[in-house]
Amino acid sequence: MPELEKGGPAELLLEAYRGMVLGRRFDLQATALARQGRLAVYPSSLGQEACQVGAALALRETDWLFPTYRDCVALVSRGIDPVETLTLMRGDAHCGYDPTRHRTAPQCTPLATHAAHAVGLAHGERLKGSDTVALALVGDGATSEGDFHEAVNLAGVLRAPVVFLVQNNRYAISVPLSAQTAAPGLAYKGIGYGVRAEQVDGNDAAAVLAVLTAAVEDARRGGGPWLVEAHTYRVGPHTSADDPSRYRTAAEEEHWRARDPLARLEAALRERGLLSDADVVAVSEEAEAQATRLRERLAQDPEPDSSVLFDHVFATPTPQLLAQREALHGELERR
Repeated sequence: MPELEKGGPAELLLEAYRGMVLGRRFDLQATALARQGRLAVYPSSLGQEACQVGAALALRETDWLFPTYRDCVALVSRGIDPVETLTLMRGDAHCGYDPTRHRTAPQCTPLATHAAHAVGLAHGERLKGSDTVALALVGDGATSEGDFHEAVNLAGVLRAPVVFLVQNNRYAISVPLSAQTAAPGLAYKGIGYGVRAEQVDGNDAAAVLAVLTAAVEDARRGGGPWLVEAHTYRVGPHTSADDPSRYRTAAEEEHWRARDPLARLEAALRERGLLSDADVVAVSEEAEAQATRLRERLAQDPEPDSSVLFDHVFATPTPQLLAQREALHGELERR
């Protein structure tokens, strides 16, 4: 491990450790809030923190992230307010944060539909002369969707500066990987489209950061698109409404818990003298404080503004839309 220096590999791994601790505590708190009825649903990414945080750290602020519904930890790692991150899960709005400000697309629930959007944005930015890279997060189930193949094919044809990170967590809801594809690996799906493909241990934070950083910077330099398959595991249920015991064994879960990405990174940092007991306590306390603030803020019922119903429907509001807005305001004033 190189010496700790600003911007160096050691500092990046310490930043990843902090992000993973904060991300895991956020994830556990969000899961608890869903069980308490404060969230309509929550899809946990417990066990996938190396991929989530690694994706955020591999990007510059000027790059774009295209997340799925399971990537809340990546959003928090990107610097998005935790409450705004959970707005979709709370059911208050389709997106709780400003995508343009955070250079982060709205979370995508339909599988793989956002992958083509990432390609289009990356290609468009290149045409404008910028060096922006787009990173699209997808799950293993998304690689069985037509949208995914169309996006990877388009990226290969255009040589677009886009990176597809496939978080292969072994299950698409309850469907195991073996029932989805006969391919020896999901990375092979990129080869047929002329896209550089790599596989990485998705529970090894250092490896994830190394591969994603290399992929992003190569795409930025004009090297074309990448498809990175990260082998990881969804330790929790598909969502807070799921019972994973119906389709997988406790022994399988324990096998993967022993490969916990956070424990592996902490052990590696301690071994190299980069992380002390005091450091661990400090980050843990920071994570707990964040969870406390999240609980307190989500305990407050939102005060919806009815006028936002009419925003972003048309660039220029139509007469019918204006009439509907006035009718609603009138109705609310009479109450």
